[in-house]
Amino acid sequence: MTEARNADEWARHWQYPGVPGLDLLRARYVRHSFSRHSHEGFVFGAVFRGIEDVVMPQGTIRARPGTVVMINPEVPHSARAGVPEGWSYATLYPSVQVVASIAEETTSLRGTAGFAETIVEDADTARLIRAVHTAAEEGNALAADSLLRIAVARLLRRHGQTLPARTPTAAGARTAVLAKRLLEERMAKPPSLEQLAHELGTGPFALLRAFKSAYGMPPHTWLTNARVRSARRLLEAGTAPVEAATAVGFSDQPHLNRHFTRIVGVPPGAYQRERARTYKTGRGRPS
Repeated sequence: MTEARNADEWARHWQYPGVPGLDLLRARYVRHSFSRHSHEGFVFGAVFRGIEDVVMPQGTIRARPGTVVMINPEVPHSARAGVPEGWSYATLYPSVQVVASIAEETTSLRGTAGFAETIVEDADTARLIRAVHTAAEEGNALAADSLLRIAVARLLRRHGQTLPARTPTAAGARTAVLAKRLLEERMAKPPSLEQLAHELGTGPFALLRAFKSAYGMPPHTWLTNARVRSARRLLEAGTAPVEAATAVGFSDQPHLNRHFTRIVGVPPGAYQRERARTYKTGRGRPS
């Protein structure tokens, strides 16, 4: 199997072809910390040893064994060890489409389904999250898909709600949207904050406030997250890490490695090897 290991830390971030629309991460971290980032889909994490401190917009939560962390799409967060021995956990990253289809079939929720709470005591669903990993690692598509759907349906029924529609009302909301669009278009060579503000007819601090209000992160942090997302897609398509780094605007491969690892949880090389291996074989079990 392919794992990223560093002394007493290890991690595996992969996809199992038997369950489309799902990423999986199983890891033990001690010194590693996740920088502020967000995901396009959902996050369901179950710690089974130690404590993980997850920093959310509303404050820090402490994830212990028996809890489930639930993070909605595009919600910025970071994470680090909550105790000196670190934490071990299993995490599922189902796409928005996967969760929406489960919500439609198993709940009365209408609109966009999601979660108001970030952490809940739910030991049996935490065990189900680990069981999805075990089934996928054993190559049991029927069990992995079934357990994923049972776990997500249980979380939705117990803790789900219809999320309010996002209607930006702040005066700077339109400015933030335009700034995001410009940064996406010029990802490899972005303007400075002053240049960006000048192009949008506003001031640097006004732009900072508007952008953070809209996306939960300042523009430079958002851009790093966006670059890593783009690098992931390039790596999945077979682009070499050094070429992916320059294509998305990182200065070199070590620059990509540092930010990629702090957001995804594994280095880009390990990430790419797992994608190639699991798409071709769908087999393997972590040691």
